[in-house]
Parts: sequence; C-alpha cells; structure tokens
Amino acid sequence: MFPIEFSEEPFLVCKDHTVSGESFELRKANDLELLATFPRPNLDKLPGYYKSEEYISHTDSKKRFLDKIYQQVKSLMLKKKLNWIQKGKTSGGKILDIGAGTGDFLLAAKRRGWKVFGAEPDSGARELASKKGLGLQKETSSFQDNSFDVITMWHVLEHVPDLQEQITELYRLLKPDGLLVIAVPNFKSHDAQKYKENWAAYDVPRHLYHFSPSAIKKIFAAQGFSLSSQKGLFFDSFYVSLLSEKYACGSANLPRAIMRGATSNFKARTTGNFSSLAYFFRKT
Repeated sequence: MFPIEFSEEPFLVCKDHTVSGESFELRKANDLELLATFPRPNLDKLPGYYKSEEYISHTDSKKRFLDKIYQQVKSLMLKKKLNWIQKGKTSGGKILDIGAGTGDFLLAAKRRGWKVFGAEPDSGARELASKKGLGLQKETSSFQDNSFDVITMWHVLEHVPDLQEQITELYRLLKPDGLLVIAVPNFKSHDAQKYKENWAAYDVPRHLYHFSPSAIKKIFAAQGFSLSSQKGLFFDSFYVSLLSEKYACGSANLPRAIMRGATSNFKARTTGNFSSLAYFFRKT
C-alpha cells in the first residue's frame, strides 16, 4: 500500500481561499481513489497556512455569519458523535482526541464520564483549550502503547503529512479491543462533484490528502484495522455548500447552498457518499 504513487497530471487545480490565494494541484493516486495536494508546503511553512481568523476550528470565533453556523452545527454534532461511540459501550474509559482543536469534543466526553486526553499541534488552540480546563499535548509520542479505549480524529487525517506514520501510531496507542473513529471529507459526494475546484472541503493546502470511502477502507485494512461501520455527517454538506457558494460566486447564497446540501444528502441515502463520513474501525 505504501508508498503511494501519484499521477503527474492534475485532477483539479484549486485555490487557497482562506490565507494565501495561491493555487495548488490535486493529483490522483495510481491505484487508489485518493487525491493529494501538490506542491506540498514545507513542514516549517505549513503552520502559516492556518494563521487566519477564518480557520474556525482553531479560534472559536463567532464573528461572521458562517462562524455562527459552524459553532451551532458543532454543538449539535457533539451529542451525536458521543452517542455513536457509546452505542453498546458504557462510558468511563480513556478517550484520546487527536487534532483536538479548542477541546469542545473532549469537554462533552468528560461530561459523559470519560477520562479525556488530547493532542493539538496549534499553540493558540491549545491555549484556548487550557482556558476550558483541558491540558492538551502537542503530539502523541508521550502516550504509552495500548493506552486508549477510543481514539478519534475528527477532520484531521486529511491534514497529516505522513499517512503511514500516523496510522502506525494509531495502532500503537489503541487497546486491542479499542475503537478508532476517523472522520474525513468525501470527494465522491454529490456536492464535491457539483462544486468541483470550488468545493470548500478541498481546503488546499491545509488538506494534504482527499479521501474516498474505498481509499480509506483499503489504507486502514493494509495497516491492521477492520471497518465495523460508517456514518454520514449530515450537516457537513450544508456548511461546505455555503462556503463553496462563496468561493464560486463571491457570496454565500444561502437558499442555493441549502438546496445543494439537501440534494447531496438525499443522493447519499442511496450511494452512501455523504459530504463527510465517519469511519469506525477495530484492530484486526
């Protein structure tokens, strides 16, 4: 499976609408329904592409209309995410959230009785989490093997520079009977097909990889994980469509975004290709 070879020809050319205004190519893997961003920024320069008030997961901002929508959707989804995790399982175990942002998911888990741990590379986000009473680590290397009942990565895997290294680390950290939850955008969704290069969930260059369901399953199966279930993140199509409308037309056309988000979800009821998907894995 690794290393993954990518085509020399671009699948799409997308613009960074958040920070730099630069253009980046998306290239398709030769043997997988997987895309990667080219050229990839150097690791020392990559943090600069996150330095924006518009990068909402690191700021807790509620200044703009889209910020308020994001925060409302996030609050609604926290309960649903924990219900998915706790289905058939009592709380009270150890949960690790990688890419924890400002810590709201861990706070919700803590209120449910979980022993919570988190890792977040962005210092500003860690500081905001600290003010909420959460001590997040910068990385996961200090955690012991087989430590966690549940590990979550909510829209984080697409940011990771080295997929093989990250998945190997997940395997190291998860208990033999543990649950791994990976949520990522799905470029096979209807809204992605509709908006093409203006699809907001490509989010270049912060998103280094762009996944399909078939690619996720193959990559994790090759690294020792078996898929137990997957869930569509219903609200993502609406938020992504709002941003995509802004990128494509210069303003967030709310009625059209709602229509396209709803259409995407309707089609996904048959195809399974929701705008974002959460995958639930067990160690094999």
